[in-house]
Amino acid sequence: MPELPEVETVRLGLEHWARGTTIVKAQTFHPRATNPRSLARISSLKGARITRLSRRGKFLWFELDRPQALVAHLGMSGQFRIQDPSIPAEKHLRAKLTLDTQRELRFIDQRTFGWLAVSEMNGEVPDLVEAIAPDIFDPAFDAEAVVDRMRSKRTEIKRALLDQNLMSGVGNIYADESLWLAKIHPQRSCDSLSRAKIKALLSSVESVMSKALLEGGTSFDSLYTNINGESGYFEHSLEAYGRDGENCSRCDSQIRRIIVGGRSSHFCPRCQRL
Repeated sequence: MPELPEVETVRLGLEHWARGTTIVKAQTFHPRATNPRSLARISSLKGARITRLSRRGKFLWFELDRPQALVAHLGMSGQFRIQDPSIPAEKHLRAKLTLDTQRELRFIDQRTFGWLAVSEMNGEVPDLVEAIAPDIFDPAFDAEAVVDRMRSKRTEIKRALLDQNLMSGVGNIYADESLWLAKIHPQRSCDSLSRAKIKALLSSVESVMSKALLEGGTSFDSLYTNINGESGYFEHSLEAYGRDGENCSRCDSQIRRIIVGGRSSHFCPRCQRL
């Protein structure tokens, strides 16, 4: 599933190509392309001008010249593409915005877990995103409060990192990478970690995410690409995720894979002692 770096890469592309354009026509081609909580059909956005592209965690939204926004979640395989109308429609095309620049903004989703929705703006964020915690790059992110909340939990630190109500944007890939960088075992209990250790972990999250952003995110297959259909390159920089059986670049021990909270977790048994 695309995580913060992948979604931010998509947002940056949309900001470049779609900001300032007007939606001439909006269409959906699959019932699951629209979130059930959408206030209206996507077609109601005809005539709206896109004023800004914003993001929180794994959610992005098109701010409009009206009190509503078009919210998008990529799910597991959602992609946005800016294309010429002459290009044949993709097999998994789920929705399309025709822009006044004679371009089409296409939402393609093979597994149909992604969605679009019309949502009321509630201050800086749409209603549909209001319950999602700020991510580590958000000006509203309160690191001290997150440290306090993490330390109060009696659960594995890997589970806490994936909790979008604590801090959004971190998924399985970047949780494993951040824990490896901070030398913390994924099964360590949150309440056993010092404030300094959790602060170091948040610093690792920011460092890993920043590096991934520079490389356009992580692509293991064609299910994640940017709006030009290009893959990210952070896969080649991964230190732990998906590397079970390979040697740790820090100590040469073999990376191991375990299950934490029903999710695969990769770690170095020497660097990240329980």
